[in-house]
Amino acid sequence: MNLNLEEMRLDSATKQKKGLHFILASIIIWTAVLVITLTEMPVATKNFLTFCFTAPLMPLAFMISKLIHVDFTNKDNPLTNLGVLFSVNQMLYLLIAMWVYNAVPEKMVMVLAMIFGAHLLPYGWLYKSTSYMVLSGVIPIAALIVGVNFPPSAVAGMMIGVEIVFSLLLFAEVKRLPVSKTGNG
Repeated sequence: MNLNLEEMRLDSATKQKKGLHFILASIIIWTAVLVITLTEMPVATKNFLTFCFTAPLMPLAFMISKLIHVDFTNKDNPLTNLGVLFSVNQMLYLLIAMWVYNAVPEKMVMVLAMIFGAHLLPYGWLYKSTSYMVLSGVIPIAALIVGVNFPPSAVAGMMIGVEIVFSLLLFAEVKRLPVSKTGNG
């Protein structure tokens, strides 16, 4: 692929539909988290299950990518590796959530939501997306406000609502993309 940086960003945004498959998968994950938080289990068990239920994000996103015709790997574009790095970076922040798991267990869902939201920022640049840029700030702040004042189920419910709105915004952004010159658009 012999494209300049802006063409590679457009190619990535087009072929990967601005990561819509991951945002759709996260709706499923946050729904599972909501169900877990609404149970009568001890908070430690809820938090453990919450961690467990975040694990299938990648396979869910892969399945959804097939349904919505996303080039999951986009191997021809070097910026794909940058997008993977953005995701791997989030794993380092999960160490904070692991600490919260033990130190302040009733706030772990809030911290997970804040980490999720904050990790979206670089995708705003990669996909040239206003939705990512705005929500990368809105989600952590909203999660903090809701999480400090309400139970974890409220944070999970808020996240489901935000992710649905986010998906609709991304869908609209994807619809406005020009057809890719490299195909698959």
